Amino acid sequence: MSVQIRNNLWQVGGGGLTDPADAAAYLVRFGDGAALIDAGCGTGHSRLKRHISQCLHPHGRLEYLLLTHCHFDHVGGAESVRREFGCRIVAHELDAVYLEAGDADVTAASWYGSRLEPLSIDVKLQGEESVIKIGSGSVTTIHWPGHSPGSVVYVTRMDDELVLFGQDVHGPLDPALRSNEQQYQASLARLLDLEADLLLEGHFGIIRTKEEVRKFIRSFMK
Repeated sequence: MSVQIRNNLWQVGGGGLTDPADAAAYLVRFGDGAALIDAGCGTGHSRLKRHISQCLHPHGRLEYLLLTHCHFDHVGGAESVRREFGCRIVAHELDAVYLEAGDADVTAASWYGSRLEPLSIDVKLQGEESVIKIGSGSVTTIHWPGHSPGSVVYVTRMDDELVLFGQDVHGPLDPALRSNEQQYQASLARLLDLEADLLLEGHFGIIRTKEEVRKFIRSFMK
């Protein structure tokens, strides 16, 4: 069963919902259109499919799979989601290169004793920010390098509150992942400036209230 966070917003994947190795996956709906943020490792696809289908508008569709970065626990199930729902896969061009090459080291697939088949990216984000229209709404993409070269966060306003899809805000940083400490610290400062009301994180889950979000981000700053 998916977890409803608020109207038109659910957690549909993650450790207790799909597979223990999966990072959290979230679904946001704008009228008839919806987007999935990350897709887990792929081993829990049947459960992820069921949860997504339960959350879609009866006459709506999943338009996009928005990848936050290239790591296997977030992208391993991407191709299965695209085949199932006909959605377009979005990632930043700086991480897309590793996804399309099926690089098992930079994507951390090797950490999971697995391999990543080359994954074609339909929409390659460039630069610092862009806007993606989804159904009757939109999300803004923000380049957030440090954990990986092409890490991004997605933000949207719902009921006058800023919702931040910020997977792996906590890191980790590792040379094999092409992590960069200086970029990571600058990215954390940028996240703090957003003053989000709700943070949906990949491994720490749902963090509510502006104060708690601020406290969480600051805990990783030097």
